[in-house]
Amino acid sequence: MSCFQGLFFCPEAASMLLHNFCIYHISPPGHELGAAPICPRDPVPSVDDLADQIVEVLNFFGLGAVMCMGVTAGAYVLTLFAMKYRERVVGLILVSPLCKAPSWTEWLYNKVMSNLLYFYGMCGLVEEFLLQRYFSKEVRGTAEVADSDIVQACRKLLEERQSTNILRFLQAINRRPDLSSELKRLRCRTLVFVGDNSPFHSEALHMTSKLDRRFSALVEVQACGSMVTEEQPHAMLIPMEYFFMGYGLYRQSSGSPRSPLSPACISPELLSPESMGLKLKPIKTRVSS
Repeated sequence: MSCFQGLFFCPEAASMLLHNFCIYHISPPGHELGAAPICPRDPVPSVDDLADQIVEVLNFFGLGAVMCMGVTAGAYVLTLFAMKYRERVVGLILVSPLCKAPSWTEWLYNKVMSNLLYFYGMCGLVEEFLLQRYFSKEVRGTAEVADSDIVQACRKLLEERQSTNILRFLQAINRRPDLSSELKRLRCRTLVFVGDNSPFHSEALHMTSKLDRRFSALVEVQACGSMVTEEQPHAMLIPMEYFFMGYGLYRQSSGSPRSPLSPACISPELLSPESMGLKLKPIKTRVSS
């Protein structure tokens, strides 16, 4: 939930997403609001288990093929899901995605967080570790400056989660295999966003280099951390609108707020079949100071 509040509370995004799609939010096991601690004797799920559980959710609600959006570890699980169940995924929108196995640095970082969660629960140090992964230093607080609103909201949601459940999810992600060699098999269109201050920036670039360029595009957002959805949701609107138009999925509603795309800002070549989704091109955004 902490990954998507900024995007879905943005009026222009509500116009595009809420008026055109039925949205299902899938939390990792035990991360839903009010979840009880998972029994320590239950086996820790693998990332394959997490991907397989998505199928159970889709089947429960009677859903066929879906468009998937995920952030960081969630983006990894959805990518794995799209590889295993090709017929169930029409497209992927990935924000600061992971695709490689953990580096030694990340593995050690995760082990330290796991030990802290095990012995001390969701303590302030674990919160800071996670917030550094999520947000750029521009929005994180300092000793002299308070956290921004989006960081405070995320911190509150972290405090409400069961530390044992977070530990299990972290353990699953820390055991993930490398998907790099299999990414060429991914045939659904894929739109990748990453903040240039994200610790996973190089990983997103690596992933994009391994994807089939005919079906993928990269959007780098400047002055932003991993959670582009929270820090710079407006930077996502136009790329997503073109992405959806390539599928014929997006139509403006006469009763909804104005589209983020205005006729004056659309160059004729962007309306070609290539640019409407058949062949997406890399885009860079620049945030004005």
